[in-house]
Amino acid sequence: MWTDTHLHLDADQYSNDRNEVLARARSNHVNAFVLPAVHPRNFGTVQNLARQTPGAVYCLGIHPVFVHACTDSDLQVLKTAVAQALADPLFAGIGEIGLDAFVPNPDLPRQTTFFYAQLELAAEFNLPVVMHIRKAQDHILKGLRRYRPCSGIAHAFNGSLQQADQFLKLNMCLGFGGASTFSRAHQIRRLAALLPAQALVLETDGPDIAPEWINHQRNEPCHLHRIAENLASLRGIGLSELSAITQANAHRVLPALVNRHHSLG
Repeated sequence: MWTDTHLHLDADQYSNDRNEVLARARSNHVNAFVLPAVHPRNFGTVQNLARQTPGAVYCLGIHPVFVHACTDSDLQVLKTAVAQALADPLFAGIGEIGLDAFVPNPDLPRQTTFFYAQLELAAEFNLPVVMHIRKAQDHILKGLRRYRPCSGIAHAFNGSLQQADQFLKLNMCLGFGGASTFSRAHQIRRLAALLPAQALVLETDGPDIAPEWINHQRNEPCHLHRIAENLASLRGIGLSELSAITQANAHRVLPALVNRHHSLG
């Protein structure tokens, strides 16, 4: 059994075959999914998809690449939505939030304003965070140390071993997906092999970050099983051991997954 801890199931790329995408995932033993929001306009969509999708939970948040299209009032919209979602057992936390210093001409001060406001919200309600950290690991760590959310995931991790250790000390797991399958991705593959077991969760970031065998094509959760095979090989362990490790880690940092798992019986 595999848990895809980062799947944009609401993406337009899935609009014509979403049910088939989920069927292919389940046929490849992927039966738990974390669906992050990226903007207030898709809050309702990810909530509804989580309710319609066995094994799915959702997060609410404003993605750093969308902050330019948001107003400060959208942070209040988020807070209201979060307060209303607290009683929903499918609500997993605040995400996808963070910083992105890779995009052209990033407005890092505005990204930081939104990131810190959302970290504060996570701390206020004792909620996990699912974070986008591209080329911004140290800045992300600064925010985590300041606001101390209870737990979470650094999605698509590609930092140093030293940075990884700092995330772990803050009760964060590190997401590994398609990027780790490329033979040229030496840094990510080294991290995947050397990090302590409690660091690891699996993800696709579907429809993005496709693995090597479908490079530049649409990604989807059915590929998580093969991504897991690659990670198990890098670590020299069996698939059943990796499944147990990554599922336990995901349940630890996103407790809503435990409730969803038990509801599936």
